Amino acid sequence: MKAVIMAGGEGSRLRPLTCGRPKPMVPVANRPVMEHIVDLLKKHGFTDLMATLQYMPAAIRDHFGNGASFGINMHYAVEETPLGTAGSVKNTGDFLDQTFLVISGDALTDLDLGAAVDFHRRRGAMATLVLTRVSCPLEYGVVITGPDGRITQFLEKPAWGEVFSDTVNTGIYVLEPEALDYIEPGRMFDFSKDLFPLLLREKKPLFGVVLPGYWCDIGNLQQYLQAHHDILSGRVSVNLPAREVQPGLWLGRDVQLGEDVRVQGPVLIGDGCHLGAGVELAPYTVLGPDCRIQDQVSIKRSVLWNNVYLGAGAALRGAVLGSRVQVQTGASVYEGAVVGSDSVIQELSVIKPDVKLWPHKMVEAGTVVQNSLIWGTRTPKKVFGLEGVSGLVNVEVTPEYASRLGAAFASALGGVGTGLAVSADRYPACGMIKNALAGGMQSVGARICDLGTGITPMQRFGVRSLGLAGGVHVRVSARRSDQVTMIFLNGNGGNISRSLERKVENLFMREDFRRAEPGQVKPAEYVPDMPGTYLRALTRELDTGLIRKSRFHLITAYDHANLDPFLQPLCGLLNIELENLEPDNPELPPRNWPSYQEVLPLLAGRVKERGACAGVIMDHNGDRLVLVDERGRLIQDNLLTALIALIILKSQGGPVVVPVTAPRVIETLAERYRGQVVRTKTAVQDFVEKVLGQDEALRRQGGRRVSQFLLNFDALGALTRILEFAAAHRLSLGELVDEIPAFFVDRKEVAVPWEAKGTVIRRLIEEPPAKELELLDGVKVFHPQGWALVLPDPEEPVCRVFSEGATMEIAQSLTDFYIDKISRIAGGK
Repeated sequence: MKAVIMAGGEGSRLRPLTCGRPKPMVPVANRPVMEHIVDLLKKHGFTDLMATLQYMPAAIRDHFGNGASFGINMHYAVEETPLGTAGSVKNTGDFLDQTFLVISGDALTDLDLGAAVDFHRRRGAMATLVLTRVSCPLEYGVVITGPDGRITQFLEKPAWGEVFSDTVNTGIYVLEPEALDYIEPGRMFDFSKDLFPLLLREKKPLFGVVLPGYWCDIGNLQQYLQAHHDILSGRVSVNLPAREVQPGLWLGRDVQLGEDVRVQGPVLIGDGCHLGAGVELAPYTVLGPDCRIQDQVSIKRSVLWNNVYLGAGAALRGAVLGSRVQVQTGASVYEGAVVGSDSVIQELSVIKPDVKLWPHKMVEAGTVVQNSLIWGTRTPKKVFGLEGVSGLVNVEVTPEYASRLGAAFASALGGVGTGLAVSADRYPACGMIKNALAGGMQSVGARICDLGTGITPMQRFGVRSLGLAGGVHVRVSARRSDQVTMIFLNGNGGNISRSLERKVENLFMREDFRRAEPGQVKPAEYVPDMPGTYLRALTRELDTGLIRKSRFHLITAYDHANLDPFLQPLCGLLNIELENLEPDNPELPPRNWPSYQEVLPLLAGRVKERGACAGVIMDHNGDRLVLVDERGRLIQDNLLTALIALIILKSQGGPVVVPVTAPRVIETLAERYRGQVVRTKTAVQDFVEKVLGQDEALRRQGGRRVSQFLLNFDALGALTRILEFAAAHRLSLGELVDEIPAFFVDRKEVAVPWEAKGTVIRRLIEEPPAKELELLDGVKVFHPQGWALVLPDPEEPVCRVFSEGATMEIAQSLTDFYIDKISRIAGGK
């Protein structure tokens, strides 16, 4: 039998879900709703189908094709201009040469279509309307029939005072071909408003049949959620793309469930979904294919389309999320909210009830969204963050994204012929992003030097030693092991300036880069043994004999897989004994930097127990260093900064570069050794630029000099220089630290909405006398027994407070004073 599927609907009331697809292609229970209609038609013997199309017709044609994969024959009729429901059927031409059925492609139903055809034939009808009974008929066409089913009256969308029946038109019709003769070709003509009233006036055999079963129009977002509720409750019979593994739990293929996942059915989980530990799924939740749900996420009564990402601790309550939406760590989306496809809800943001976000929106971290967002774009204002460019692998940072970024970076540095280095740590995802970056760079004609697998200090050295214009190193993020970070370097091996970052961002956003001619694209050049070349340069100016005689014994905690190719040969050359704090497990992902704090007490205890010279922690990429002296004292952050300053000042009188957050003890040391202190902003670009400038000035003076660049930005370089200095002065690490006067610092942060940050800084500047202020970076206020620095975070909705006092109690009281003050200002007081 033949049937017509009316599939031209735009679905304006379902926006933003229909912004990028026609309504029949909106997924219901992980299948386009029109697929459910095709299944129903096939079940009742309708296999020769015609789809009438108007809005985004290619989406439907591409999905269903000729229908063979669905077991049907599918044909299409496209309206150039809107023709109405009846006019679109008339537009199918000679296809309809027998009794046929008309059905909407965007409703959900399991009505017995065969019974409707049987009724139609028994009555000898020209047209039969399939009817159903609803509790609230105000949004439908009400139909009155006689005892034999003959229609006697219509009323389209009545008011309550006009309601004379609860029997409504479902939009499903059985028609004879001659009914089409009453439709005027080429003009708007509707079944319920035009054709059926005409047939009624002409006293043609027009009937209605009330069929038992389920029918839902899915006309708005509430009905869309209700349709899922009804499917999972078993109120409507449809084919789900999953198997019911236990009552109320449907699982697709290749689903991975973490430890302690709590599922309270009915729940549908699509193919390829990954759920982390402690995830909670409450009843009437639907996860589309390939969703990635991180640890401790809570989802209740929500519908997610395909490839959605939910960060750890996120919460959804009665929400609908389109394809490829990202809801990042700790963010919440509440009842009735709808998030359009490709939108990003950053950390700790809140989407209030009934808010609608159109596709490609970016909600910045910590934002509370109370009104719908229609205009604007997904792209954040800043691509670069504090560490470079970071993001979740294959969610925020994809190969396509990296390729565009590589093309933008190479273009900003000159394009054709520009020499650039690429490298990555040992993790495959980083290698994938490195290759994508290189491809983008090559596409604009850059000459690529592939330094292979390594660490950031090796990349910094490689760029300088090869005389390149810059480079990019890809590493697992220091903060999160599921993120990658791309570190962009200039020709000196330092982080690129903010002005160059902005240039790259602008090119990236506009995709404003000229692609190279085919002859200008050159193959990447692999640079052999860059780790060995880097290590030889690292030890060239060391007194290796002095270090070898000292026979240092170190207790270590580090990523063996990534650092052993560097640390083991270095320590072998220098006769340094390494003892691992923990057994090596190469199968584990890299530890993020905060997690290393957890092993510090164990490391300190082991150093004292074993009588070792020191304990050493390095991050997996060789950037950061923490030391423990022989007494178990931790040397990190400000104390490590002071130790580096001591070495530079004692060796060569400075100058030494330190950030504005460093304690005033640095100036005390400078006075002792008649040196100079240069204060700089906390941003790594500013700090690197100043350090490189000072190193270059010292290099020009000649003689052997201690490189502050190595001490601050190369953990291997810093470790070897500190050990060499201790050996040269015949001091233990603890005795070196004893030369640093005591200081007392404190640090805390406080949540501040983005829109309040400017007010906070302005109020802090207005209150103290100008002589008590320093505005190098943030607002630094000097007090009689200390100082406090307020720094707005550039990436998160927080302000950080750093304080120093004559005693720890004074430092803490200053911090608490400004935390309270900031909270009151941010709260409007």
